[in-house]
Amino acid sequence: MKYLVIFLLFFNTILFSQSKDTIVSSKYLEDQIYVGLSYITLYNLPDDVSSNGFSNSLAFGFIKDIPFDENGNFGFGVGLGYGRNTYYQNIKISESDNQTSFEAVKGIFNNNKFSVHAIEFPLELRWRTSTIDKYKFYRIYAGGKISYAFATNARFKESGNTIRVKNISEFNKFHYGLTLSLGYGTWNFNFYYGLNDIFKNAKLDDVTPLKIRDFRIGLIFYVL
Repeated sequence: MKYLVIFLLFFNTILFSQSKDTIVSSKYLEDQIYVGLSYITLYNLPDDVSSNGFSNSLAFGFIKDIPFDENGNFGFGVGLGYGRNTYYQNIKISESDNQTSFEAVKGIFNNNKFSVHAIEFPLELRWRTSTIDKYKFYRIYAGGKISYAFATNARFKESGNTIRVKNISEFNKFHYGLTLSLGYGTWNFNFYYGLNDIFKNAKLDDVTPLKIRDFRIGLIFYVL
């Protein structure tokens, strides 16, 4: 992760320097590093499953800007980044003899969570009121995001007992959803609506299929 951050910062510095050298052109780029923090809510939950604690998402990366018009008010963005999603709920995930089980437990378990670490590929249609020398402007970026989960883990903690499971095969490797960012200046509201299930071929108590999806709302920070 450290090397990804260094690469993104270095890449963005080069592009920013290039844009300054070509400032005589009326066509400019909104290449941006982004950092976002969101609150996650889960939907399509089975009756016995509920969210506990502060489920959250952290994302950062770089978006390459492709303007559509001379004024630069409309464009397309394609990016690469990292995302970490942590879900707090009352599903106990355990493993025995290479078999994963999912059990709904009663009570409140604030230390019970599962997490996903993913490479993200955001795609955006972009509208903004920026100019070549104006860095505070209104924006609406709408599109989607595809994620590839390269690591997953779960932890269930109760009095005197902690269960940890890694690389859970029932997690979907690929996730995709709709995104929307809007606001003014550096900080903006950000929304994500998941279009596919977090799990695949997973059943709660070996009976109820887990068709859980997520919705995220938070803030996203853009750096030119």
